Amino acid sequence: MPMDGLMAGFIAEELNEKLQGGRVDKVTQPEKDTVILTIRAGNENRSLLLCASPANPRCHLTVQRFTNPLEPPVFCMMLRKQIMGGRVVSVSQVMGDRIIYVDLDCVDEMGDHVIRRLILEIMGRHSNLLLVSGEGRIIEAVRHVGPDMNRVRQIQPGLSYVSPPPQDKLQLHECTQASLMARLPAQGDVPLAKALQNSVMGLSMQTAEELALRVLERGADRTDAWEDVTARLQDLLSRLHQMAFPCIWRDEDGSIREVTPFPYLSLPWTREECRSLSEAMEQYFGGRDAKDRLSQKSASMVRMLKGQIERCEKKLALQEEELAGAQKMDEYRVMGDVINANLYQIKKGMREVELYNFYDEAGATIRIPLDDRLTPAQNAQKYFKRYQKARNARKTAAEQKDLTLRELDFLESMLLDIGKCVDESELEEIRGELVKAGYAKKNTNRRQMRSLPKSKPYLYRSSDGIEIAVGKNAVQNERLTQSAAPEETWLHAKDMPGSHVIIHCTGEVPQRTLLEAAQLAAWYSKGQRSSQVPIDYTLRRYVKKPGGSPTGFVIYTHQHTLYMTVSEQDIRKIELLSA
Repeated sequence: MPMDGLMAGFIAEELNEKLQGGRVDKVTQPEKDTVILTIRAGNENRSLLLCASPANPRCHLTVQRFTNPLEPPVFCMMLRKQIMGGRVVSVSQVMGDRIIYVDLDCVDEMGDHVIRRLILEIMGRHSNLLLVSGEGRIIEAVRHVGPDMNRVRQIQPGLSYVSPPPQDKLQLHECTQASLMARLPAQGDVPLAKALQNSVMGLSMQTAEELALRVLERGADRTDAWEDVTARLQDLLSRLHQMAFPCIWRDEDGSIREVTPFPYLSLPWTREECRSLSEAMEQYFGGRDAKDRLSQKSASMVRMLKGQIERCEKKLALQEEELAGAQKMDEYRVMGDVINANLYQIKKGMREVELYNFYDEAGATIRIPLDDRLTPAQNAQKYFKRYQKARNARKTAAEQKDLTLRELDFLESMLLDIGKCVDESELEEIRGELVKAGYAKKNTNRRQMRSLPKSKPYLYRSSDGIEIAVGKNAVQNERLTQSAAPEETWLHAKDMPGSHVIIHCTGEVPQRTLLEAAQLAAWYSKGQRSSQVPIDYTLRRYVKKPGGSPTGFVIYTHQHTLYMTVSEQDIRKIELLSA
């Protein structure tokens, strides 16, 4: 999405119209770089989101509910002290750049009216959110910048706020035909979009290409008729804010690809109009930001799980090698017996002997290596000891291999579950299982701990109108299966980690619904990208949880098996009711 200066201008204008004069009633900080101001304006409560995330910096009204830490961060506490009860004077954009000012009329501890300014700098990984006094002193910031990070522009409480260095470009209100004539041709023989981006403040390449498309002849990307083009540009730029009509753009799969403040002619996707730019931005950023944050928060768990899986795979290879070596145990016993039966033929000091093997039905001989330092009886005992050791090793290695396979299954299941998470409560349930199993430490940092709601499974509706529930992790799987009615149908990928799937229908299940549920069971399993994934299904009353077994582990009987090959398009065709 072009979160450029042009977009910032449109959103600042919208926010100023809706929030001016409103009172700040509540301040929360759900993430270290995100602040929510609840503002009473126009006889209703509006939530202003100010986000300085490196990946998704933005500013808009939101209706999304956020979970807050048990203890507010320092920046949040400072905002509560400084701006609670303050009135919004204005929301404005600075010099056509990606900087938003939220000016507030507040009352200080002495009862005097003072101005406080929230500054959101939308600058990619350098994005920041600051609280500044009326005199321009930094009171607090989400990210502090010391002299070791930037010698020119430091951001620390008590220092004077210095704006980012200005660019030598025209602001939109300065774009007259004369100023454009003075700038654009001087860029040389380059596409008009590139010349515009180099000459006008706050234009992303996508926006510049849209403007160029609207003023050039069809199919052209540059011009020599500068007087005519600059006149059209001046007219277009002067009318931009009158063209405000927020849109989101969806691709063939229904995914949101872009958000624009007015209809772009240059985009190939399907346009969907929105009531406000805030609504459009929330639709675009909501899932994307949550997904990015979940990826960041789960990264350490994913690394740990992959490391543990690699450890288990190495251990498994050693155990299988040990089991393969133990296959020689019968050979050791035969050699010991043959030596004992032929002690009179063997002399001490011999290094090898070939004797009749009475265990061989064909009556063949067997060549037996000997230790020349041992007597014949001692050589026989040596082979019997090897046999005993190999037999014990086979038993131990088989037991250890079984334990390793169970551990590997658990770890792969946890890794698969992380990929299915859509909110933090689900991630915390997985963390809880890892803590319980001893792979992770319990979080004791109260500032990071949150009171999270109970997570919910995916809920789909089949083509026959029947609801199908899909667990996202072991905790949900267990909860889902235990709460299902005895006559409802239960599905799971056979012999591999995956989701428990419940068809909420008693009695005979329509074949189409059964196949769609089996597709979901295959997609949300380790065999997601495989062909002919075996899916077992049975009635819920035949599914049991053994005592003392791990969370989500079950055994079942009376099952039938379907073999499914599934693509993402197949899953998209099944109606998703809630994620």
